[in-house]
Amino acid sequence: MAAALLPALRDELAVLPGPAAHDGAPTWTLHDPLTNRFFRLTWSAFEILSRWHLGAARAVVADIRRHTLLEVDEEDVQGLAAFLARSQLLKPQGSRDVDRLLASHDAAKTSWLTWLLHHYLFFRLPLVRPDAVLERTVPWVRWLGSSRFRRATLLALLAGLFLVARQWDAFAATLVDQVSLPGLAAFGIALGLVKMVHELGHAFTAKHFGCRVPAMGVAFLVLWPMLYTDVNEAWKLTDRRQRLWVGGAGIVSELMVAAWATLAWGLLPDGTLKSLAFTLAATTWVSSLAINLSPFMRFDGYFLAMDALDQPNLHPRSFALARWHLREVLFGLNEAPPEPLPNATRLWMTVFAWAVWVYRLALFLGIALLVYHFFIKVVGVVLFVVEIGWFVLRPIAGELAEWQKRWPAIRAARRWRWPLAGGLIVLALLAAPVSGRVAAPAVLKAQSHVGLYPPQPALLDKIAVVEGQQVEAGAIVATLSNPDTALRLTQIDNRVAILKYELSAMGFDDEFRARSKAVAEELETTLAAQAALRAELERLTLRAPQSGTVIDVSPGLQPGQWINPQEAVAGLRQGATIEAYVDEADLAGLKAGDSAQFIPEGSGKAIAATIDVIDRVAVKTLSEPILATQYGGGIEARFDHKGLVPDHAVFRVRLRPQPEITVLAPLRGQANLQGERRSFLGRTFRAAAAILLREWGA
Repeated sequence: MAAALLPALRDELAVLPGPAAHDGAPTWTLHDPLTNRFFRLTWSAFEILSRWHLGAARAVVADIRRHTLLEVDEEDVQGLAAFLARSQLLKPQGSRDVDRLLASHDAAKTSWLTWLLHHYLFFRLPLVRPDAVLERTVPWVRWLGSSRFRRATLLALLAGLFLVARQWDAFAATLVDQVSLPGLAAFGIALGLVKMVHELGHAFTAKHFGCRVPAMGVAFLVLWPMLYTDVNEAWKLTDRRQRLWVGGAGIVSELMVAAWATLAWGLLPDGTLKSLAFTLAATTWVSSLAINLSPFMRFDGYFLAMDALDQPNLHPRSFALARWHLREVLFGLNEAPPEPLPNATRLWMTVFAWAVWVYRLALFLGIALLVYHFFIKVVGVVLFVVEIGWFVLRPIAGELAEWQKRWPAIRAARRWRWPLAGGLIVLALLAAPVSGRVAAPAVLKAQSHVGLYPPQPALLDKIAVVEGQQVEAGAIVATLSNPDTALRLTQIDNRVAILKYELSAMGFDDEFRARSKAVAEELETTLAAQAALRAELERLTLRAPQSGTVIDVSPGLQPGQWINPQEAVAGLRQGATIEAYVDEADLAGLKAGDSAQFIPEGSGKAIAATIDVIDRVAVKTLSEPILATQYGGGIEARFDHKGLVPDHAVFRVRLRPQPEITVLAPLRGQANLQGERRSFLGRTFRAAAAILLREWGA
C-alpha cells in the first residue's frame, strides 16, 4: 500500500484555465513560476491533479470514476506522477527524491568545453526587467493598437505602395545605391531600431492583456545578437486570439513602421529624410516578411503557427513523428506513434518536420561557411566543424543510437535488408569513379596579335592586302610616303655629292687641301643622316612581322590620305588558343595532353582541342573581361584598382585547337575538359584536404 502513495506537489504550482481542444474538450495550463514554464493539461490529467490530495492512486481513480464519465486507471496516475517527477514539479521527500534530484543535478553538469560550446552556439543576456515600466506606460501607447490607427496605417500602406509604383525606377535605383559600406551600416542601424520596436510591440501587447513581462535582453545565436522579450506568460491566456495578438505584435509593429516609412519615402523631397525613410522601409519589409514569418526557426512565425493551429511544441512533436515515421518506413517495426493524432494531422506534421530539417540544413551550412570565412584560419576551420557537428551530425548520431536500441526488433522485422541494400548502392555510386569531365568558362582567341602602325605621320600610297588574306613574314602590307622626309633626303643626297667632289679635288686645289679634315668629318655626318633618312623612308613600307591573317583593315582608308602614328593601317593574327578558367576543386584531375572541347556561345560547331599548359597559380585579375558575370560571362568577379578580381580561386588552362584554326575576333564559350575519372567522395575528400592544408599553412 505504501508503494501506491502519491508524492507531494510543490506548493507554488498554479493551475489555470486553458483553451478548448480541437474536439471541444476543456484544457488547463500548469504553471511552474520558478522556471516560468507552462504545461498543457488534458481533462483527465486535470481531474487526477484535482484529487492528488487523496494521496493514493487507487483513491484518485475511484473518485474520478464515481463523479465523472472518464475512464482512468492507476497506470494513468502513475504515468502522470512520472511526468511530474521528470519535470521537477514534485516536492522532494525522503532519500529517494534527494538522490533523484542529485542525479538530475549531476546529469546537468557539463565540462568547460561543453559549457563553452553551448554558450557559443546560443545564450541569452537579460538586460532589463521592464514589467513595472510597461505597467505605467501602456496607457500612453494603447492608441497604437486601436482600430482607428490600424485603418489609418492600412490607408498609409496603400498610398505608399501607389507612390512607390509610380516612382519604381527611383526606388530600385536607391536600393542598388544602398549596396555599399555606408548603405549596409545604415541598414544595420535601421534594423536595430526596428527590432526594438518589434520587441516593444510584444511587451506592450502582453501587458495590455494582463501578462507579466519579466525580462528583455539580447540573445546570441552563433555570436549573432538578437533582441528578445520574455512573454511566456501569454500561455496563461485562454483566448487563442489574444495569444495570437501577443505572438504577432512584433511583426504587426514592424509592418506599421514599414507602411508609414513607405508613405514618407513617396512624399518627402530628395534629401537625408527621404534616404532615412527608404532605409527604414526596406529594412522593415525584409525583416518582417523574410525572417520573422518563417515557421522553420523559433521566431514569431513559429509561435504564430503553434497558436493558429493549436499545436503546442510543434517542432519537437513534429520531429518525433517524423523520426517514428522514418523508422516505420525503413524497418516496419509497428511501433505506436509518439502520440495519438488524426491521420491528416500526422501527415502534415511529418512533412513539416522534413521541411524544417531541410531548411535548417541549408541555413546551418550557410552559417558554418560564414563562420569559416570571417574567422582566422585555424579558428575558422574549428568553428566550421563545430557548427556541422552540433547542428547536423549530432541529430543524425542521435537517431542512429535509437536504431541501435531497437536492433533486435529491427533484425526480427527483416525489412532492414532493403534500406541496407539501398544505402550500399548509394554508397557505391558515390564511391564509383564517374566521368572526369570538367566544364569551365573559356574564350577562343588568337595566339598572338600585332597591329601595324605608321612610324610617323605619312601619306597612304597603297594597301597591298585585303581583309582575311594570309601573308608570310616580310610581305608588304602597305606603302606610305612623307614628302617632307623625301625632300630632306634629296637635299642630303645633293650635299653628299658636293662633299665627295670637294674631297676628290683636294690634290688640285690648295684651298680644298687645307679644308680636307673638316670636309671629311662633315661628309661622315651627312652620310649618317642620309642613312637615317633612307631607313625612315624604308619603314614607311609596312611589312608583316610574322605570318598570319590580315584583320582590321579600315575601309575608310584611301590612297593620298594622311595617317597619324596612333592609327593602325591593319592587324595580323597568328594561330589560335583557348583559355579556360577552372575552379580549384577541379584542377587536380587535369593534366597536359588530355582531350578537351570548346563549345562557342550561342550556335556554333564544337572545336576539338588538347590541354597545352595548366597554370599552377590562381589568376589575380581576369585578362578577358568578357568572361566576368558583369559582361555576361560565368566567372563571378569584382572591380578593384587592379581590374576584375575573381571572387574565388580559378586557374587558367590553355588549350590548343586541333587542327590549327584562324580566329578573327575573341569568342566566348565553354570548355569541356576530360580529366581523370574520380568519384564524388574522392572529390569531396580532396577538396576538404586542400582546405585543411591551406588553412593550416601546410
